Amino acid sequence: MDSRRASCLRHELKYRIDRLQFDVLHKNLAMVLKSDPHMEANGRYHIRSLYFDDFRNSAYWEKQAGVYRRKKYRIRIYNRSDSVIKFERKTKIQRYVFKETVRLTREEADRIIAGDVGFLANSDHQLLRDFYQECRCNLIKPVAVVEYERLAYFHPVGNVRITFDTGLRMGLGPVSFFERNICTMSIVKDSDVILEIKYNEVLPLFICGLFPDTIRPQSAVGKFVMCRDQDMLRAGNPACILQCKGAE
Repeated sequence: MDSRRASCLRHELKYRIDRLQFDVLHKNLAMVLKSDPHMEANGRYHIRSLYFDDFRNSAYWEKQAGVYRRKKYRIRIYNRSDSVIKFERKTKIQRYVFKETVRLTREEADRIIAGDVGFLANSDHQLLRDFYQECRCNLIKPVAVVEYERLAYFHPVGNVRITFDTGLRMGLGPVSFFERNICTMSIVKDSDVILEIKYNEVLPLFICGLFPDTIRPQSAVGKFVMCRDQDMLRAGNPACILQCKGAE
């Protein structure tokens, strides 16, 4: 592992909490942490991601199996706008996360989504060249649109970022990724909140103290997998049905 990657590895802790826990937590955090500047007037912002996977559904099954080192690719936009389009590779290495990001133009994003990736072969960005190779070797294609509302706080010490995600939904049928209002299906109950705590080396003690002992246990919840679970169940995938029944 090169030194640049090692320096960017981050902890990422995830929890599923209820609305009462959320109400208490976010009020406490708001008193000591800074709000994300991208939040809209309602105190949140909207995230929509298009996830990619190969012909084996490797990103999905490796997450389910807890593979030591795994990755997934996605395109992400904010507040249903194409003014900022990010192409990302998120790599999980044991308990650490490493995220690489490149900005795309709308034209580039549309071509990638359509499967026209040849222009990436000579890209200035290693991440896009890697994606091109994976598309050619492993037949990577778009598999899931995931969207939700996020409330976020941050603190510069430890590069701490704490987020609360609600209203998790997945796109249904042939979805136009950049269309403002798309057909979606709810994945979680309205009362469910996904809490994520991300930081570099150490989570400052004064922030740790804001989280009661009732925020347990840590979860392996992944929004991509939650949506793919439902998608495969709708498609009648036998392996997925067996996996989900075994988890009940």
